[in-house]
Amino acid sequence: MKKYIGITIISIILFSCGSSGNGELVGVQKRSVWNPTTPYGMVYVPQGSYVMGPSDQDVPFANVTSAKTVSVGAFYLDETEITNNEYRQFTNWVRDSIAHIVLGEAGIEGHLIEEDEFGNFIEPARINWKTKIRWNDPEIREILEEEMYLSDHERFDGKREFDTRKFIYKYQVIDLQEASIKENREGDAVGKRDRSQFLSEIELNIYPDTLVWTHDYAYSLNDPYSKNYFHHPAFDDYPVVGVNWKQANAFADWRTKVMTDFLKKSGDPVIAEFRLPTESEWEYAARGGLDFSPYPWGGPYTRNVKGCFLANFKPLRGNYTADGGLKTIKVGSYNPNGYGLYDMSGNVAEWTSNAFDESAFSFSHDLNKDYHYDAKEDDHQVLKRKVTRGGSWKDISYFIQTSTRSYEYLDTAKSYIGFRCAVDFLGRDQKDFE
Repeated sequence: MKKYIGITIISIILFSCGSSGNGELVGVQKRSVWNPTTPYGMVYVPQGSYVMGPSDQDVPFANVTSAKTVSVGAFYLDETEITNNEYRQFTNWVRDSIAHIVLGEAGIEGHLIEEDEFGNFIEPARINWKTKIRWNDPEIREILEEEMYLSDHERFDGKREFDTRKFIYKYQVIDLQEASIKENREGDAVGKRDRSQFLSEIELNIYPDTLVWTHDYAYSLNDPYSKNYFHHPAFDDYPVVGVNWKQANAFADWRTKVMTDFLKKSGDPVIAEFRLPTESEWEYAARGGLDFSPYPWGGPYTRNVKGCFLANFKPLRGNYTADGGLKTIKVGSYNPNGYGLYDMSGNVAEWTSNAFDESAFSFSHDLNKDYHYDAKEDDHQVLKRKVTRGGSWKDISYFIQTSTRSYEYLDTAKSYIGFRCAVDFLGRDQKDFE
């Protein structure tokens, strides 16, 4: 009896000493070391303060901007706009996910993981990405035919093609703004409100609208672009277009999932979520450290000393080709700005995360200026406007200035709007970790 009591006392003492830091406040030990690395294809933008707003005259007298000192935290930003080939990685992932699920539910082994390593049943089942889809296998083709491909009567020249209307991506978001309201954090006598009240499911088709080239411009030959722009290898490094604001956010969510899964398997700490930049972040990054300059390259001119245009836009009196491009061109075709970012002016305009309000400068905060509004389906169209920045290949020089604000409706896709992603830097500055 004494023997067991002695063992119990010793184990309690050992347990107590092992977790207490010998009585000192030492924090939790053996935590993962955080050495931030710049995500592939992104550049680091240091924290800073700048004068946000017009650096030139308000040509259309829009009166939607005003000079305002704004401070921005450090973050990463894609060095170029998201390209067709990068977005195709997303659409192919969604396509393959659907195929794996269909084949797994049809009883084809290896496509779904329904039990963990201990034999416990997993609900819902997970996709087994190690299994390759045998697209040309007759049995596989027959199973996928109805679920993945266009029906016979919809095929052009009998060509067997994927039905991209079925490329549906599902994900979940949490409304932190709503959850942070004091009344929503207080519940009944039992406790706080159920967290599920702030969660919402989003389900949408993520395939680009390839017909934007045709429906954006009447009496203009753009059919070749509608047929080839997103599909042909010639356009792989061109900015993706035909993607609305919702689809751009879905892409950022998918990119976060892919990166998080990889880091967890490697045993590394995860990074912050990919997202669209706020318009204050976008303008700060576009200026490249040059305050009061109307363009990313500095100065009030759109040509260099040799007379060459510095961006892809609509120069002169509509001579689209004077800058080297008729419509969109390959990303990174012009020199980067001071932060190493390409095409912050022209090529394609870019979605930001913010809702558009003409008076946003007057009421939004000067610390990481941000204005969000999640429009409902039955809201007025005015509430569905989202800020676009940077101007595009079809815009005159005023619209490619760093401070010019414009907008488009969140469910609208255009042949002149693309996007790039941002990621919060976790910490104050990269130098803190060197």
